[in-house]
Amino acid sequence: MTFDKNPFPSGDADRHALWEMLVRRDIDAFIGQDWPMVEHDFIVDSFFGMHAHFLANADAWRLQFPRLEIYRDEWLRQAKETAATKFAEPLREALFRVTNLRDIDVDGDRAVLHKKFDGSVAKADGSVDRLKWQTLYFCRKVEGSWKIAGFVGYMPYPLGA
Repeated sequence: MTFDKNPFPSGDADRHALWEMLVRRDIDAFIGQDWPMVEHDFIVDSFFGMHAHFLANADAWRLQFPRLEIYRDEWLRQAKETAATKFAEPLREALFRVTNLRDIDVDGDRAVLHKKFDGSVAKADGSVDRLKWQTLYFCRKVEGSWKIAGFVGYMPYPLGA
């Protein structure tokens, strides 16, 4: 199965680990509605998330997730909704197909990641789920492991569209 191949070689340890956290583990946990699989990927005490509401105007973006538990609840709600949907294709493979995380800037113990979703997932009823947004993640290496400090998510892709 090459659809879920990490594009960063193990020799590029930081980018390889960040991709594993924010693509493979995130997809697998989301499909399984398994928050414990990802809960340790966050810096709990300083985490925050901005919701761009798919709008290009940054003035409309809101601090919708000021604490991790608020984001967790929304993540679980979306995972449950997705699990209740009947798809016409394998969901895991489709999510890997529409996810792109190739732009990762690392400087010491800090990283900024540009995760893009661009594609459609076929549903059993003949309709499609269109995924077309991006998220900017801010990560820090804590005691040797990468963690998510925050994000600006649900931005239109491409930005300005």
